[in-house]
Amino acid sequence: MRAGLTALVAAYVLSQFYRAFLAVLAPALEADLGASASDLAMASGYWFLTFAAMQVPVGWALDRVGPRLTAASLLAIGGVGALIFATAKGAGAIQLAMALIGVGCSPVLMAAFYIFAREFSPTAFATLAGVTIGIGSLGNIGASLPLTMVVEAVGWRLAIGILGGVTLAIAALLALLIRDPARVEGEASGSLTELLRMRALWPVLIMMAVCYAPAASIRGLWIGPYFRDVFGADAGTIGQASLIMGLAMVAGNFAYGPMERVLRSRKRLILGGNLAVLACFALLWLMPAASGAVALGLLAGIGFFGASFPTTVAHGRAFVPPHLIGRGVTLLNLFGIASAGLMQQATGWLYAAAPTQPATAAYTTLFGFIALWLAVGLVIYAFAQDRMD
Repeated sequence: MRAGLTALVAAYVLSQFYRAFLAVLAPALEADLGASASDLAMASGYWFLTFAAMQVPVGWALDRVGPRLTAASLLAIGGVGALIFATAKGAGAIQLAMALIGVGCSPVLMAAFYIFAREFSPTAFATLAGVTIGIGSLGNIGASLPLTMVVEAVGWRLAIGILGGVTLAIAALLALLIRDPARVEGEASGSLTELLRMRALWPVLIMMAVCYAPAASIRGLWIGPYFRDVFGADAGTIGQASLIMGLAMVAGNFAYGPMERVLRSRKRLILGGNLAVLACFALLWLMPAASGAVALGLLAGIGFFGASFPTTVAHGRAFVPPHLIGRGVTLLNLFGIASAGLMQQATGWLYAAAPTQPATAAYTTLFGFIALWLAVGLVIYAFAQDRMD
């Protein structure tokens, strides 16, 4: 099982890379293909939306087929998408490639969560999930300054083509190394309808819809255009800023698990962390051009405090019966990822519609919109039932 989990973590590193690399490639794609920021926002949104759309069939497949074939077969589709990306001739091909990569990445984290829920103690779930996301976030870091350096050395096409080959190789390893957990009694029964009737899940699902999208949207796309347009940053500086925010996200993922044990409350931890994220967005909205250092500090805060995703999944999982674990964790993930995709689409439209002068106008709109999105979710989540395992 350890070898299979190691392969899944490696696949999740790729998933984190693919959801974040457009921010660094934006200048090169604009120069070579004529892809605008709005085009890339759509492409990034397609990754999240196809990823989200796959969560329902992935949940069914985890419960009925098992994680081995589910993860291996779909990740292979993502490898094909990366190869299409590497040979793209225009923005449309980039968008198609990102959609296929989203399909490929859709099962890997949930396959790991499924194994954790079946093979390990419930009290260890949040910590194992946080460690997995923390290690996987190395892909987020790889999609920052390291990617900038590789692209400068060999070009973006070769760099992404190599990643496509690596993705196909890891898909083969998943098929070889993962061992499916034993089925549980009653696994064949139950459905999403049963889960959606659980009122205790409703505010947690809303929290899933707002806890991940803000940091994912900024790190996955807007940090690059923001630093370029407002502070005149070049590709190297954008890579450094992306790296710092990525490191903050890694640190946050490792911090949430221990903090849950200290506070002995998932709800208070999730509320407190996301209130800090809201404060960072409010400050960016109020002073978007204060300085590059201040902006980067606030974005790092968003990355660190916005790492509540695994703890929120653990909060929801605590209400899910064993025979619906696969569909339960993927339902929670659906809300988290779909909202991120919708936010990428919405912020792309807002950016395109905003005035071009001053340079901060579009970003003031974006930061205000994201802050409002998060604030509404926090109000609803405040009525959630707290539950520890």
